[in-house]
Amino acid sequence: MKKTSTNKLKILNDPIYGFIRIPNSLIFDIIEHPYFQRLRRISQMGLSNLVYPGANHTRFHHAVGCLDLMQKTVRVLRVKGIQISSEEENALCVAILLHDIGHGAFSHALEHSIVSGITHEEISLKFMHKLNEEFEGQLDLAIQVFTDKYPRKFLHQLISSQLDIDRLDYLKRDSFYTGVAEGNISSDRLIAMMNVVDDELVIEKKGIYSVEKFLIARRLMYWQVYLHKTGIVAEHMLVKVLMRAKELAEQKVTLFASKALSFFLYNKINEENFDNQVLDIFSRLDDYDLLSAIKEWTNHSDKVLSKLSSMIVDRELLKIEIQDKKISKQNQDKIIDQFLDKNELHKSEATYFVFTGEISNQAYNKKQPIKILNKKGKLKDIAKASDQLNLQALSKPVTKHFICYPKKMRLA
Repeated sequence: MKKTSTNKLKILNDPIYGFIRIPNSLIFDIIEHPYFQRLRRISQMGLSNLVYPGANHTRFHHAVGCLDLMQKTVRVLRVKGIQISSEEENALCVAILLHDIGHGAFSHALEHSIVSGITHEEISLKFMHKLNEEFEGQLDLAIQVFTDKYPRKFLHQLISSQLDIDRLDYLKRDSFYTGVAEGNISSDRLIAMMNVVDDELVIEKKGIYSVEKFLIARRLMYWQVYLHKTGIVAEHMLVKVLMRAKELAEQKVTLFASKALSFFLYNKINEENFDNQVLDIFSRLDDYDLLSAIKEWTNHSDKVLSKLSSMIVDRELLKIEIQDKKISKQNQDKIIDQFLDKNELHKSEATYFVFTGEISNQAYNKKQPIKILNKKGKLKDIAKASDQLNLQALSKPVTKHFICYPKKMRLA
């Protein structure tokens, strides 16, 4: 029996927003598509659950949450007299639903290890084009909005800007699942204060304190959650595991892996050869592939791969030191030499256990200002409109440097 379109107007129950309505059959069919269902198997926050045990939510949760916020935003803007057609609304819903569909397993780990030269945003666009073929051009307008090629610029700002729907959901959602209360922004209040002036998304003056809280919450969430030192160590160790596996694969060493993971380990994949066939294989790669492989690699004959894998599985992570100044090569070499004295490894292998890096955060970027609309109809950058002096400070990038090394220099 053929299903009618009314059967597709489902509702989902979200722990943050309550009931989320799926607005039409196209959105329903996109959500039901295997490409989108894969997001259920991609963690939103990588290995942050090693720090915050509740942070097990997925990219699926986030995407559906964004869909709900986008529908609320369109309703608010229409009440204020902003003309948004049903086609434009649908394009916004599709674009925000698919904005993160290109994320790989554990979110960012693949971009820095087994896939090179292509970002998750570029892969998201490839997915959108492929889905557009399957849905016979129904995503044309969504792709124009997503790529900022549609004449009405404020529509793209809702997808990607300093106060976009993406950020309004992930800050609130990540705060909820980690239990870090500082990130609990009022997304409803911020949406209620949105308006459009001269094709630009703005915030009405009475919402200025909500914007201030949003920017401060974003800064705190970055330093407390996204750039938490243990989370940094875990993510870099995951990247190191995949880099080592890739190195061994290039040497034709046999590695346990799913078909999808094997493809990316034993083939050089970059932007030039990332075609539809590769995209289809990528769509079958998720957290489960990596976790099952890493668990098996704990028993591999290669000491580097097995030890790194065991450290992740057992949460015996490297020690990390963070400082304002760049780590000197002399200091790094000294630690590597100490490590080599205790272990029978080559220096190139030691760099999997002793390495440096940097982290940075800029809570507010003046180049893409959040504009406040005053009662006289004039626009002002939030950094100048606010009486909070620290908003000026938030616009300066803060960079910190770190070094990671084993807590016990001798590998068991």
